[in-house]
Amino acid sequence: MNSTFKRILVVLLSLTCLLVLWWVVADQLNDRSLPGPQAVAQALMIEARSGELFVHLMATLMRVIAAFLIAMLIGSAIGIALGLNRSLNQFVDPWLVLLLNIPALVIIVLAYIWFGLNEAAAIGAVALNKIPNVVVTLREGARSLDPHTSEMSKVFRFGFYKTLRHVVLPQLQPFFASAMRSGISLIWKIVLVVELLGRSNGVGFQIHLYFQLFDVATILAYTLAFVFIMLSVEYFVLQPLEKHSRRWRAKGA
Repeated sequence: MNSTFKRILVVLLSLTCLLVLWWVVADQLNDRSLPGPQAVAQALMIEARSGELFVHLMATLMRVIAAFLIAMLIGSAIGIALGLNRSLNQFVDPWLVLLLNIPALVIIVLAYIWFGLNEAAAIGAVALNKIPNVVVTLREGARSLDPHTSEMSKVFRFGFYKTLRHVVLPQLQPFFASAMRSGISLIWKIVLVVELLGRSNGVGFQIHLYFQLFDVATILAYTLAFVFIMLSVEYFVLQPLEKHSRRWRAKGA
């Protein structure tokens, strides 16, 4: 049996067991605080037919993409620079430690206070929460660069951009993949908090709205819908990219 097909069967079986367990527990409790799969599916269909589901999913997805790209671009550049420059790393490291230990909620609240309840503040707060993690990951990658390949690039008189493209970036691809996978899972959760606190649309806003109405079925409907999107990104975009980034290592083994 094909390993991919076998893996899909295992995943489907696992999810089916989880669904059955959910249905049994909800049926036994018979409480509004834990609706069953049928109630959640019904709420999902109602939101989808009204068009509200897709509007808010798209708003959240756009914020996730924007914050993710900003965090990866800025964090990667800083991380590589710190990994290649020991003096600069010693100077900036206390800043990293500070940012890594400031709660995401504090950064979000301060961003809204300082810059207002606007889209730029929301996306900036999310990106700022992720940048230190990207910096740390890429810094470790830059530290692990093979010195022999760097010496070879000097011998063959590679310029800066040629060295970066053919020597540095190929070795850093696994670290980019790791930062991307951990980043997307963290960012979308922070985006929901940002929307809950200061946005008028998005999945986080809808969860806050239906929390006030104590409509758990619709809360779960929005949550599961966006989780499905993020899982699709993970399995069909990030994992293939990570596999592709490791091809050169497999060839060299």
